[in-house]
Amino acid sequence: MASPGRSMLYSLLLFVIILSLLEMYRGKFASSELLTIAGGFISSLLFVVMLTFIGNYQESCGSRTGWVILAESVALIVASTIHRVCFTTCFLFSAGFLYEVNKLSTFMLAKSEGKAKWH
Repeated sequence: MASPGRSMLYSLLLFVIILSLLEMYRGKFASSELLTIAGGFISSLLFVVMLTFIGNYQESCGSRTGWVILAESVALIVASTIHRVCFTTCFLFSAGFLYEVNKLSTFMLAKSEGKAKWH
């Protein structure tokens, strides 16, 4: 398992790469309906990567506050620079990703608590 510092660095690099590619190909994503939906999906990946960065930052600092709204706001602002439909699809895909991340987090927490009870 990667340390929080290394994972934070990787997620920051992925954020910068995805953001720059989205902005470079903004016109291409807005050119057709399917690519507009793909732009919303890729913008929602920005949400996941930023959520990972914020979570690892909080892990390294020891604070526990919810910054999901900040990550979602940044992803939605980036999506709105591409196309209006990207904004909507980014929100929907981000909600799905957030549900899956929460489900995975709950599963991993239950798994680690189960190991702690056995030892």
